[in-house]
Amino acid sequence: MLKFKCPLIAVSDLEKSIAFYEEVIGDRVAMNFGENVQFEGGYALQDKKKWKTMIHTNNVRRKYNSAELYFEEDDFDGFIKYLKEFPEIEYLHGVEEMPWGQRVIRFYDPDFHIIEVGEAMDAVIRKMLKSGMTVEQVSKKSQYPIEYVKRFA
Repeated sequence: MLKFKCPLIAVSDLEKSIAFYEEVIGDRVAMNFGENVQFEGGYALQDKKKWKTMIHTNNVRRKYNSAELYFEEDDFDGFIKYLKEFPEIEYLHGVEEMPWGQRVIRFYDPDFHIIEVGEAMDAVIRKMLKSGMTVEQVSKKSQYPIEYVKRFA
């Protein structure tokens, strides 16, 4: 069986993208191979010029909205305030609450890859329980199994 290693995204300016993922996302480079870097978070960036030679095509679309990198944040409100320090960020949408109670925001990285940051689901579950919802109600709304939700009760 194949073993999945990590998602890799091609970027036009590797140094600019490294700075974005370190400053905005708060991740750190685990290994730097020059034209390819791997982040501690489990994904990699590849220089787009090099990547095009490896896939044998120049046909690469920008703002291709069929995939995204997904992150979670325990202090979601603090992260939203922090994002305001980056006026150059282009948003797909502001903060929205999903039907399962999680708040999310989506924006583009410098190469227009979609970044989604969601409120950590453990924090969402804790917040629901603190609001007075029962374990069963939280399980139904969050779509997490009752046994998982009980861990926070």
